[in-house]
Amino acid sequence: MGKPESERERERERERDQLGGTIHKVAFENRVLRRIFGPKGDEVKRKWRKLHNEQLNDLYCSPNIVRVIKWRRMGWVEHIAYMERSVNSVFGGEI
Repeated sequence: MGKPESERERERERERDQLGGTIHKVAFENRVLRRIFGPKGDEVKRKWRKLHNEQLNDLYCSPNIVRVIKWRRMGWVEHIAYMERSVNSVFGGEI
């Protein structure tokens, strides 16, 4: 004797919800990792492209993720410092 139809449907719905949540979680994580690691230069086509999921996973699993994040932050700080120097040189420090 099987489960009543409505109970089966509820169980299937729960499974779909759980699977959907997992898929959305993985997609969100990949989106965040793409933002952290940035694009990759394709030497053959000489264009920038997004990292594939496998490449993201390899980078994320490596112990260098903290180093990558710190490196990106330092790059941003250097950019801001450069921009401040540029603005000051153009306007003579009167901003």
